[in-house]
Amino acid sequence: MRWTPTLAAVLALLVAGGVAACGGDDPTVQPAEQQPSEQQPTGATESVHHIHGLGVDPRRGTLYVATHTGLFEAARGDQRMRRIGDSAQDIMGFSVVGAERFIGSGHPDPNDTSSPPNLGLIESRDGGKTWKNISLLGEADFHVLHSSGGRIYGYDGTQGRLMVSRDGGRRWRQRTLPAAIFDLAVDPRDPDRIVASTERGVFSSTNAGQGWRPLRDDTAGLLAWPAADQLYLVDGQGQLHRSGDGGRQWRPAGSIGGQPAAFIAHQSELYAALADSTVKRSTDGGATWTVRATP
Repeated sequence: MRWTPTLAAVLALLVAGGVAACGGDDPTVQPAEQQPSEQQPTGATESVHHIHGLGVDPRRGTLYVATHTGLFEAARGDQRMRRIGDSAQDIMGFSVVGAERFIGSGHPDPNDTSSPPNLGLIESRDGGKTWKNISLLGEADFHVLHSSGGRIYGYDGTQGRLMVSRDGGRRWRQRTLPAAIFDLAVDPRDPDRIVASTERGVFSSTNAGQGWRPLRDDTAGLLAWPAADQLYLVDGQGQLHRSGDGGRQWRPAGSIGGQPAAFIAHQSELYAALADSTVKRSTDGGATWTVRATP
């Protein structure tokens, strides 16, 4: 049985809701064609503007929120988001690698006139207070970043390419994609096995993106894969689906209550950011959700 709404309707909701958009980009632009925003807010204001990514510190339980105007945090037990550092750089792709260690990408603070428009892969080892470039400065803008050990997968929105690194992001190999992607997830047991949500549906690869097999052509969304038998997809309407076999069969798992802006799993918990910048958390596989953080 095919899901409803249709894939076209799901994609329209995802793009309009800012999932694939880069800051203030035209929401009709497809992922592979997006360019850096030309109108960014100036200065490090306290406002949370366009959430692009989420992460949780494995040691302290702090929630990190990557946005169009910088990085924010909400400590364990605290619902209020607070800015980290002074930079208002546009953080697109974002992933927590370890305690206070992050990787990211995007565009520089509007007041930074010395950096190129695309930051390539950047890294922070002090909880987001400072960042340094690792590779591809001026060459890549990763809209999606996922790490698994020393392996990093990145979707470069400037050229619509999937890049794979086996040494923490210093050297990369380019892979061919079946279509422009919205998100991807890595099998927690096998870093070579990935699932990608694209504008043509959901695909899987067992060889780190060198070859692809279609799974579904009727839906797309954001992905999280916390355990071998727990692959989640949240579609453009906020409906959550779960697969126990790596994406071949799916069943309804709940609703996040609105259009998704970002979606991750941390251990047994799910986190979803909505278009209004509220971040919700589920501890029961998506059946129920509570507010974890607000701007």
